Amino acid sequence: MKQAGAPSVFESPLVFLLKTLFAPVVASGIFLASLRFEGYPLEGVNILMFFLVFIIVSHTFKVTRLNDRLTARSFFETAFDTLARWIFTLAVVALLTYIAGIEDFLDEPGFLAWAAATPLILLFGQFAVGPMVSSYVRRQGSHRKAVIVGVTEMGVKLAEAIQGHTFLRTDVLGFFEDRPADRTADPRDLPVLGRTADLPEFVRNHGVHAVYITLPIARQPRILELLDGLKDSTVSVYFVPDLFMTDLLQARWDTLAGIPVMAVCESPFIGIRGLSKRLMDIVGAAVALVLLAPVMLLIALAVRLSSPGPVLFKQRRYGEDGEEIFVYKFRTMTVCEDGGTVTQAKHGDARVTPLGAILRRTSLDELPQFLNVLQGTMSLVGPRPHAVAHNELYRGLIKGYMVRHKVKPGITGWAQVNGLRGETETVEKMAARISYDLEYLRNWSLWLDLWILLKTVGVVLKQKNAY
Repeated sequence: MKQAGAPSVFESPLVFLLKTLFAPVVASGIFLASLRFEGYPLEGVNILMFFLVFIIVSHTFKVTRLNDRLTARSFFETAFDTLARWIFTLAVVALLTYIAGIEDFLDEPGFLAWAAATPLILLFGQFAVGPMVSSYVRRQGSHRKAVIVGVTEMGVKLAEAIQGHTFLRTDVLGFFEDRPADRTADPRDLPVLGRTADLPEFVRNHGVHAVYITLPIARQPRILELLDGLKDSTVSVYFVPDLFMTDLLQARWDTLAGIPVMAVCESPFIGIRGLSKRLMDIVGAAVALVLLAPVMLLIALAVRLSSPGPVLFKQRRYGEDGEEIFVYKFRTMTVCEDGGTVTQAKHGDARVTPLGAILRRTSLDELPQFLNVLQGTMSLVGPRPHAVAHNELYRGLIKGYMVRHKVKPGITGWAQVNGLRGETETVEKMAARISYDLEYLRNWSLWLDLWILLKTVGVVLKQKNAY
């Protein structure tokens, strides 16, 4: 069973070493040079800190993203990812430096230079090293031939991934499929080389190194027949289960007491990822509350004076793992509904107060939810929480609806910055929102959270769809 961080059988040892050692070697090397520059002797606790920096960066930058081509999107994504990981690294290193008794080093120009220069060097290196490795791999030529069994959506995605990844040094020759073309996906520019019965002979005659089976599990008898036909060859066979038609979250292989298991639906916030997300939530919410305290006090006073009722409105919502939580908002209506039936606010809703209309349009009514974030019941970014009554309604209408509750709800989310903010008056609109929520969970990273927070500012300024 391949463990996380182990070299892939599809990559050369050179690529694997560069991906895993580039960041820790650069960061720890500059750290050591900074210590020496400031006159700290390379002995005792200082050498220990050098090794600790190497270990911390190795874990934080477990696999460095080597880019073999530069685009505006790839640069922006890589920059955010690098910065988020580096901020976490700095926090841990600063804490360990204090514990080690050399906290004076934190005020030295050498440390400040290390903290500022290292992420820039890492970012530059990822775009400089990638093309060099890519050029080296191209000069070596493609030495593996592969075919894919099954013109499925997953098969087409796999072919595009292999062809777009220079480091793999693999050519996809084409597909094998038994079904007629009108029942399969579009194979794009690759040919359909024959039926699955023709595969064993094709493998022998064309020196194929790898066969990827992307047939649905429902076609198991045909898969077993195909495997029997390939036994008389030395070809490597990989099964790529077409499970991604379901709501997979963070799918991965793991072991449980030595028994292989496949995670089909799991929270993305496991281990260090959960810790880094929680750290960002605490720091972000605390800073926001300090900076926005005067604004929140003025809003509270305005709500209190503008209409009868409490300043804060709390409503039951579903939190992580479907647990009920209370979400706080500034009251924007003349009612405080929290029963078995909750009517969504609509454009021109008579229940919304004049002040409430302004607060809802600018999302200022959501500010008390920073308290939820500090409590640990919400996150800065995540699927938006819905009223319990709405959850009970839509969980029976939308497939995979409750999967979004594998994580804490957020003040803002991927659906909201993609235009699905405010009223969802149709099941189709709610289903679209859920689709974005699940996409967020599948592709989560710290840079994505930071990107969503930045986009949220623009969305709020446009003041659309919030009633």
